[in-house]
Amino acid sequence: MTLDFSLQQQIRETRARHPERLAEVYAQRKRRDVISGDGRLFIIAADHPARGALGVRNDPMAMANRYTLLHRLQIALSRPGVDGVLGTPDIIDDLALMGCLDNKLVVGSMNRGGLRGASFEMDDRVTGYDISAIVRDGLDFAKMLNRINFEDAGTANMLTESYRAVSDAAAARVPIMLEPFISQWSEGKIKSDLSPEAVINSISIAQGLGNSSAYTWLKLPVVDRMDEVMAATSLPTLLLGGDPVEDQEKTYESWDYALNLDGVRGLVVGRTLLYPQDGNVEAAIDTAVRLVHRS
Repeated sequence: MTLDFSLQQQIRETRARHPERLAEVYAQRKRRDVISGDGRLFIIAADHPARGALGVRNDPMAMANRYTLLHRLQIALSRPGVDGVLGTPDIIDDLALMGCLDNKLVVGSMNRGGLRGASFEMDDRVTGYDISAIVRDGLDFAKMLNRINFEDAGTANMLTESYRAVSDAAAARVPIMLEPFISQWSEGKIKSDLSPEAVINSISIAQGLGNSSAYTWLKLPVVDRMDEVMAATSLPTLLLGGDPVEDQEKTYESWDYALNLDGVRGLVVGRTLLYPQDGNVEAAIDTAVRLVHRS
């Protein structure tokens, strides 16, 4: 499963010979309202590679082939009910050159500097989009990852960068989704605490970031006692799919329950659906569409 060779060549040639065409593509892109129709959103996430997170289940290099990833994204974005895509500039630019972004919400991923496994992983700096670039390209949404580690001073820098991002987004009237976790080092790796209490604590911290919350959304994991979790915020919330380690059917069941809670607006999922256990991307995407849009 890989992108058509002629399209691969087209992307390479445009990038090498006519990089200015990207600005033209963005200027001509057909945009949509953030909230329309049933008011629910299903967004495909593809910002993992920029943080050095290429693995899916037992394959540590599953997302390494860019043309396989782009083809899977192309399939996903072609399915009815898929509202948009989340990515870093390299991926979003490729999708723009492929003509995949018309009438889709485009979410620019901002802080990818906390590289997976790095000693500085908690010092998660903005290395992707900033708000001015999101405005420049006419994107629709911004996203920040907010891993909070009470024993790692790098968290202070992440909080400062997140404050600036939320404040800049509000000034530019760009919606921004914050993805908070309480995290800690464990055997040399960062682990997120997915207990309801920890998720509620992370919400309390994240939703207070910035000099305005007018354009702030949350992107939250599906955990136990999600009704209590959702009672901790008045902000519009999207659910994240998480790492694709559980049984696929159990994952769908947990999403289905959480999507029925007040305040939940939809789903943001990447690897779980782009690299499903049975390899059928279309079927996985269509199942998630039915859960989100109740179609």
